[in-house]
Amino acid sequence: MRAIPLRKPRAVPLALWSVVTWLVAWAPGPSHAQLLAAGKVHSLSLRTDGTVLGWGANGSAQLGNGTTLGDVAAPTSIAGLEALVAISAGEYHSLGLAGDGAVWAWGRNTEGQAGQTGSQFVTSPQQVGLSAQALAAGGHHSLAVKTDGSVWAWGNNTLGQLGDGTTTQRTTPVQVQGLGSVIAVAGGLYHSLALKSNGTVWAWGLNTSGQLGDGTTTQRATPVPLALSAVSALAAKGNHSLALKSDGTVWAWGSNSEGQLGDGTTTSRTTPVQVSGLTGVVALAAGHTYSLALKSDGTVWAWGSNSEGQLGDGTTTSRTTPVQVSGLSSVVALAAGQEHALALQSDGSLWSWGWNSQGQLGTGTHRQQEFVAASGLGGVRQLRAQGQSTLALRGDGTVWGWGRNASGQLGDGTRQERSAPVQVSGLTGVTSLAMGSSHALALLQDGTVRSWGSNLGGMLGDGTSGSFRTTPAPVIELTHVTAVATGSYHSVALRGDGTVWTWGNNYQGQLGSGDTLARNTPAQVSGLSGVVAVVASDSHVLALKSDGTVWAWGWNFYGQLGDGSRSNRLTPVQVPGLSHVVALAAGYGHSLALKSDGTVWGWGDNSHGQLGDGTLTTRTSPVQVPGMSGVKALTAGQYHSLALKSDGSLWSWGDNTSGQLGTGALFQVYTTPQSVSAPSSLTAVEAGGEYSVLLRADGSVWSVGANTYAQLGWGVSARSLTLSLVPLP
Repeated sequence: MRAIPLRKPRAVPLALWSVVTWLVAWAPGPSHAQLLAAGKVHSLSLRTDGTVLGWGANGSAQLGNGTTLGDVAAPTSIAGLEALVAISAGEYHSLGLAGDGAVWAWGRNTEGQAGQTGSQFVTSPQQVGLSAQALAAGGHHSLAVKTDGSVWAWGNNTLGQLGDGTTTQRTTPVQVQGLGSVIAVAGGLYHSLALKSNGTVWAWGLNTSGQLGDGTTTQRATPVPLALSAVSALAAKGNHSLALKSDGTVWAWGSNSEGQLGDGTTTSRTTPVQVSGLTGVVALAAGHTYSLALKSDGTVWAWGSNSEGQLGDGTTTSRTTPVQVSGLSSVVALAAGQEHALALQSDGSLWSWGWNSQGQLGTGTHRQQEFVAASGLGGVRQLRAQGQSTLALRGDGTVWGWGRNASGQLGDGTRQERSAPVQVSGLTGVTSLAMGSSHALALLQDGTVRSWGSNLGGMLGDGTSGSFRTTPAPVIELTHVTAVATGSYHSVALRGDGTVWTWGNNYQGQLGSGDTLARNTPAQVSGLSGVVAVVASDSHVLALKSDGTVWAWGWNFYGQLGDGSRSNRLTPVQVPGLSHVVALAAGYGHSLALKSDGTVWGWGDNSHGQLGDGTLTTRTSPVQVPGMSGVKALTAGQYHSLALKSDGSLWSWGDNTSGQLGTGALFQVYTTPQSVSAPSSLTAVEAGGEYSVLLRADGSVWSVGANTYAQLGWGVSARSLTLSLVPLP
């Protein structure tokens, strides 16, 4: 096995799930929480006895439990920490301040932010060599205030956020230039703030969005003053900053793309502006693109991005002015992570809301890394998964769906996300299904096809294009169909005479028509006959002929057509050197073939190990997946692959960011096949975007991985729009 740490190419992870129902109340004891902190996807709570609890993501050791393995979905004590008086959390590291001034750090240390040398991850708390009276964690750097009012910093300094006049990374603390009489600090993603005892504010680091508040967008490697006075507290995260004045008003500056400055606009500000209609504030917290304020009456107010319910108002509507967080009172402390929030009430109870990708809400539930049965579903004989939606064909010919439904791809007459299976409206007598990222096809017993969902480029085949359908309608001029397939924005049908027909978007040549013109009705792929199976993915199509050869067309950026090139093909080309093939699978940028001898071959994108050949090398022609024999079924997801052997064993390889390989691990890629502990008596496997679905002989459905839009069918989704009580130990 070769496990490689995964550097995700996108900002959002992607994945996962949270509880949206009330949990059993926790009765606070003498050691209940007094302070909170939240990193990107982890949370910390400082108890009154000076010990610390942590929960959420731990892939960078940010929970300090001695490992970098596994999320922790419920609060767990961090060993070795006692008599702490303050805590702070960066994106992937954590800080603690002891009553004697000792500074402790743990978590990711790739840029020196945990203050240690020679280690990428500090898996348990270690002392940083200085004594302090206050501290703050920035995105990838750390700040501390000494008793003499000087400020010291360490970690990433590529944008001057350490304030020492350089851009040199530091693994040990260096003094911030020209600052004295400081009483508090705050750290954004790549910028820093300091509050002096006279109520003035100083800032340094990245300034592209005006987050330094000095009226410019000029990066600063040493502190500059702001035209702001009578300030009593600061907060920063992402690329915006907040200040609380002694009169209870809140002021904000920097990036405002999601309304996180709260001034009623989405215009970024290079100097502080007052947050609209907010007075009587006593504490602040800044999330990545949202903000929180605690009023003296114990209520909490929020504004900015709300895509994951992080504003706590029961919606996912972003706000440019403050709204009250529903159902909270008597709050005494706040914390804001990237897209999740925490609040501590005066009775010691801790509440959370927002994104729960890795258990950061602390409710005891999170993304599963082992297969779990989809709720209320049985008698299934075919599964289809793509993007963030899942469809199941039952033995009675009805179709059921769950997950994302923004384009009506679940076919239930709505565009409402479904966390448990709902029936596709008015559809019976179905024999086969195909699922694209936002549309679906059903093949009926009479050889006709029904379609629903998004219709961009005419991929529903009803003679129109654009808009969407939330219930099935006939694909026109198409009969005697024996199989269907879908890409992201195109559709494919195989007829009984061995011909292939396509329709929809064609910008990569995925219709095989010799041009790049979209079609809103089916047209035959010329020069192709004797086909017995077709599969499709994002923008490429594979066809298996009766003689065991494979033909391909469409997008070929990664070599996923297997013809030795990376040139798009507008008409079918044969995959050379490949024969005796009995089954095919297509991922986003890679392709798989199963031969009659039970071996598996792959080609195309291999950046996440999805070809399983022990490398990360992209292949433009087929290579054998080592160790794979006796395979009877295979499937390809966005960046991962699964194979089911004739002995019933399940094997997986590729991207495992969201646990989609079912290995029980996270944040790794596997470049060779891994044996998976899976339910017995499996008959089919299906890979979605970042999740996997299995079908057992008893008709039950099992799933694992990302659950952003409830695509796992467990009855819950990734976000919590209502408050959940965190069951502190």
